[in-house]
Amino acid sequence: MAQGSRLIGRQIPFAAENIRRSAIATNRGAAKHSEINTMAKSFISSQTSSSKGLKQPPGGPDPYLYTSGRWLHRDQLQRTSRSIHFDFPALCAKAVGLCPGASEIASYDKKEGGFNRVFIFTMDNGASVAARLPFRVAGPARLTTHSEVATMAYIRENTNIPVPEVLEWNDDKMNPIGAEYIIMNHAPGVQLHGLWPGMNPEQHMLTVKALAKLIQSMATLSFPAYGSLYSADAPIEQQLKVPLGDYCIGPHCRREYWDCTAGEARYYDQRKPNRGPWLDLSQYCSALLDAGFSRIPSAEVAPKGELAYRGSVQEHLRLLKINEKVIPELIKSPSIHDLATPTLLHTDLNKRNIFVSEDDPTLITSVIDWQSTSIEPTFVYAKETPDLIPIRPPPISVLGDAAEVPPEDPDGPPETPEGKKERERLENDIWISRQAFEVGMKAWVPGIHAARVADNTLLRPLRYCSTSWRDSATAIRQELIELSQRWTELGLLGACPYQPSPEELANHVDLYEQFEVMQKLKDFLTENFDSDAEGWVPPEAWEISKEIHKNALQTWMDEAREGSDPKLTVEIAEKLWPYDHEKNGSP
Repeated sequence: MAQGSRLIGRQIPFAAENIRRSAIATNRGAAKHSEINTMAKSFISSQTSSSKGLKQPPGGPDPYLYTSGRWLHRDQLQRTSRSIHFDFPALCAKAVGLCPGASEIASYDKKEGGFNRVFIFTMDNGASVAARLPFRVAGPARLTTHSEVATMAYIRENTNIPVPEVLEWNDDKMNPIGAEYIIMNHAPGVQLHGLWPGMNPEQHMLTVKALAKLIQSMATLSFPAYGSLYSADAPIEQQLKVPLGDYCIGPHCRREYWDCTAGEARYYDQRKPNRGPWLDLSQYCSALLDAGFSRIPSAEVAPKGELAYRGSVQEHLRLLKINEKVIPELIKSPSIHDLATPTLLHTDLNKRNIFVSEDDPTLITSVIDWQSTSIEPTFVYAKETPDLIPIRPPPISVLGDAAEVPPEDPDGPPETPEGKKERERLENDIWISRQAFEVGMKAWVPGIHAARVADNTLLRPLRYCSTSWRDSATAIRQELIELSQRWTELGLLGACPYQPSPEELANHVDLYEQFEVMQKLKDFLTENFDSDAEGWVPPEAWEISKEIHKNALQTWMDEAREGSDPKLTVEIAEKLWPYDHEKNGSP
C-alpha cells in the first residue's frame, strides 16, 4: 500500500474519534441561532416600496434570504448567490388572484433546495398553490424557467406521468414581481420521503417498479437533437431552434454550459460558447470539450501555489487537446453509438420530488422539479440511480457465506443478535428494491440498462472531459491512461491516439496518490458531516458542525505535523483540506 494511503488510514480514524467526542460534548438540543444580521434586516425592510396596497401574510419564514442551510466552504458566497431581490407582497397577490374564491393567504411555508426557492401558499378557502423562483445559480436567465415550463407541458401531453399544472409563469425578471417565477397547483398526495421509512418491503418493491415504468414512458420519447426543450415561440434566435411540433429543441440550459456557478468563472479565450442544440454525437462531444476549455483560466489569473495533482494551465490544455483526438475515435465505436440515442429523463428522481397517495404509497401522484431536464445521449444517465435504491452491500441472507459484511467498529459495542437481524432485514429490503429496479430497466428500458452495465472505461472520458479544471489534470489523465491501456480489449479499432511515455506514467503514480488522498478525505468528511462536496449543513446543525469541523481540522493538521509521512507536509495537508480554514474565514 502506498504511504499516502497508509497515512489516510491512520489519520481519518483519529478524526472520526474526535468527531464522535465533539458530538457527545456538544448540546444537541441547543436552540437554533438567528443568522439575520443588521444588513439583512435593512434589506428586508426595503422590500415593500413597490407594493402599495398589497400586504405580506403575517408570520412565516423570511422570503428573501436563504435560510435553509449553511456551508463549511465559501458560506457567504453560497448564501449571497441564493438571495433573491423581488416583491413578495406582489407574488402573494398574484397567487391569490389565481385561486378562484380566495381573498387572502392564510399561511405560507418556504422550501429551498440548491437552485430554487418554493413558497407553498394556503388560501383562506383551503386552496393551495406553489410558487417557484430560481436562484441565479440555477442556470441561464429566462432559458431555465422557459425550458422547465415547456418540458412539463411536453411530458404532460406525451406521457402518462403526473405533472403539476402550471397556472402562470414569467421568465422575465422585469415583471412586476421582480423575479422569474412559476406558479403551479400544489402537487396532490404526500412526499414519498415522509412515508418511505414506514413502508414494508413489498411496498418498497412496488414503488420502485412504478418508478421504473415512469422512466420507461420518458425513455420511449423520440427526439431529433440534443439540447433543452422550449415552446416553438421561445425568445431564442431562429438558427438555434430545431423544430418539434409546438415545441423546439434549443440551447442546453444546464449549468455546465453557462457562467452561473458560484465561485467558478468561465473563460472563452480558447473556445467560444457552444451550448447547442446539437444534431449528432460528434457535435455534442465537441461541446463537452469546449465546456472543458471554457473553465480554464489564463496562466496570469490562475490560482498560484496549487497542489501538484491539480495540474498547471498548460497541462490542462495539453490533456484537453489530447481528448480532442481521442474522443472522435472513441465515439466511432458501435458500443458508444448504441448508447447515444437522444433521451429525455428526469435526473433527480429522489423521494422528495415524488408524491404518492397517502392511502397507497405505491401509487405515484405527481413528479416535481423538472428544472434543467434536457435531452442527452443515453449514456449520460448511466450513473443516475433514484435514492429509493441506496448503494449498500448485498444482504447476508441472500449471498450466504460470500457476503461481505462491513467490519465492526473496534471501539464500539459488539453487534447484538437483534441488531444483526435488523441490519440483515434492511439490507435484504435494499437488495430486493435494487433488483426490482434493475430488472425493470432491463425489461422496459433496455437502452438505459445497457448504459448502466456498460464498461465505465469507455464512458468516463466523455463524462469528465468538461470538468477537468474542477476535478484536476490528474483525474482526466487517469481516464486517458486507463482507456489507452484497454483500447484493444474494449473493441476499439486502431491504436489509441494517446500513448503516454514511461516518464509520464511514472510521474502520474505520485500525483494520482495525492489525488486519491484528497478524494478519500472528501468522502470521509462528506459522510461524517452528512453533507455534500461544498459542506452544506442544515441550520440546526450549524453550531455543532462548526465545532466538529474545527476539531477534525485540528486533528488532521496535528497528524501532518508529526511528520509520519514526508510526502504529507503541513503545507500539503492545509491545501488538501476541502473546507475553509479559520485563518481564511472559518465558517
